[in-house]
Amino acid sequence: MMKKLIGLARDEEGQGMVEYGLIIAVIAVALVAALVTLRGGISGVFQNASDQMSSNSSGS
Repeated sequence: MMKKLIGLARDEEGQGMVEYGLIIAVIAVALVAALVTLRGGISGVFQNASDQMSSNSSGS
């Protein structure tokens, strides 16, 4: 199994797949970090929209 992984890493196609995997991992980490950072702001936006809709429907 280890020889197969080493052979795959040496192969150009395998190298490309590893690079794509690393790119996807970096994007995933960036998305998680952005969501954690913006969680409060996003929650506030949805809460504000919900409050506005509730006040408009009860005022009619």
